[in-house]
Parts: sequence; C-alpha cells; structure tokens
Amino acid sequence: MKALAKLLLVIGISFVFTVSVALAGDPPFSGFLGSPDVYKQLKPGPEGGAKLRWVKDGLDLGKYNRFMVDSVIFYLADESEYKGIDPQVLKDLADNFNKELVAAFKDKYTIVADPGPDVARIKIAITNIKRSKPGVSAVTSIIPVGIVISTVKRGATGGWAGSGETCAELIMVDSETNEPLVMAVDQQQAAFASRFSNYGSAEDAFKFWSERIVKVLDDAKGIKMEPVK
Repeated sequence: MKALAKLLLVIGISFVFTVSVALAGDPPFSGFLGSPDVYKQLKPGPEGGAKLRWVKDGLDLGKYNRFMVDSVIFYLADESEYKGIDPQVLKDLADNFNKELVAAFKDKYTIVADPGPDVARIKIAITNIKRSKPGVSAVTSIIPVGIVISTVKRGATGGWAGSGETCAELIMVDSETNEPLVMAVDQQQAAFASRFSNYGSAEDAFKFWSERIVKVLDDAKGIKMEPVK
C-alpha cells in the first residue's frame, strides 16, 4: 500500500508531527533500528517529511493490505539525569499510546495480530527522552507526560523534562520474513507549550500523535480531512 510508504517516509512518534527540519545536526540514534551500520543507510528525507529515512530498493508496498503494529517503546537519552522508571507508569503510558493508535486506525486501516503474506509490521519508538532527578519528597504517582511534550518540566521536585528535540524512530518490516522495508528517524520541537499535570493531558498528547499518523495515510490516499492541530 503506497499510503503506508508515505506514512513512514513522512512520519517521524511521537513520529512527522509538525517537524522542524531546521534543527541542527542529525537526530541522536537510540539503537532501536539496529547497529550503527543500519543508521548509516539513512538518507535525508523530503522537505516537510522525516529528517532521515531509508526505503528498500524496488519496494512494492501494494502487496501489503493489513498491518501489525507493535507496542510503542520508550528510550531514555544517554545524557538523561535520571534513568529510573516506575514500571507501572511506563506500562500505563504504553497502553494508552497503543489504545490511541488503535482508535486512530479503526474503520480506516486494518490492524491484525498475526503475520501473513499481505501483512506489514510497524515498530515505533519514542526516543531521546530526558528525565530530571526527582527529589526525596517527589510524588511518584505523577504521570511523566514530558516524554511526549518536550518543553514540559516538573520543577524543583524533579520529573520529566524534554530537550526540545524529542525523537521518534520507525521501521516497517515484512511480517513473515522480518525483512526491513522502510525506516525513518525524525525529531521535532514540542507541539505543545503548556504544562500538564494529569493523566488526561498525557492521553490528549497520545491522541494527537496517533491521529497525525492516520492523517498522513489519508493524505496519501487523497482523503480530505481537517488538519490535526
């Protein structure tokens, strides 16, 4: 499906998402896509699209009509001040991001659970997440929404703080052979400028990112809809 090709060429999580192509330097690589040699294959993406991308030579995406979508993975930046993550918080974040992805795909693109000859598999990571060290009196139940809103900071009690260049890495593979078909790496400046302190606001951010993916698919198929803001 050509629409999916454009998705992974233009996307970048968090993933396209109002990209600032003018950001200096290449995005930091997490290792999600593979070894350093894999990242060396990436080339600059088109204007307004993913900052870096790779497409298999001679790829025909028309054979892929259904998609497996792996659970999103979060990567902390190497220079993150604090690397501890409450496993339940991380699970909740992933579950809600995945839920929004499924909701965005519903009635538009078929998501399946099993491999097949016409099934492509999409893997997604949100990377370059930076967390400040929490104070001894920090409330551990606060949801770290800063992982998707790169300007959010939690203040003196510690929490999640973005670098202004939260990144996303994506790879699409053949679901039966696991052969890479498309890869993309992108970085963006925050699309949200407000502070958030509750779980609902994190879900709003996830919803935005998920709908943005579907919008790229719709645009590729010529479906007109209001832009995601």
